[in-house]
Amino acid sequence: MSDDSGDLSPAELAEYCRTQAGLLAGRTETIAAETDELLDEIDEDIAVMRDRLEGEPGDSDASADSSRTDETADAAAELEQLEADIEQRQAVAEANRARMAAIRDLSENYAELAADLDTVDGEQEALERIVAFEQEHDASAYFDDRQTLLEAVAESNS
Repeated sequence: MSDDSGDLSPAELAEYCRTQAGLLAGRTETIAAETDELLDEIDEDIAVMRDRLEGEPGDSDASADSSRTDETADAAAELEQLEADIEQRQAVAEANRARMAAIRDLSENYAELAADLDTVDGEQEALERIVAFEQEHDASAYFDDRQTLLEAVAESNS
């Protein structure tokens, strides 16, 4: 706090923006690690599929019994399920990539705003710029466990 009135200085507001940027960067790293694990699982499942496909007999002789046909049907069903699982994981990985890009963009924008606020003289102007920024970028949606200044201002005005 810069004085007894409870106003934050532009430097403190810039630090808030840098903190938000850092938190978002950390979240990006976490999602990237989760996505890497997911991609590793996909690679493992693809290897399993490949091994199963290579291990299946191409043509069986005429003496093959119905149990072999049942086994083939079961194996085909397992492969279809594995393929569906892989496709679902790929969709999750792609969604994670999109989330990471959006979070990374917001983090970079917060960092740019922090640099801009370093040149602002008035607390009110700095606060208004952050609130407008957070509203424009829907920043509240990116912070489930943390209140943004936009939310704090809205709460104090109600």
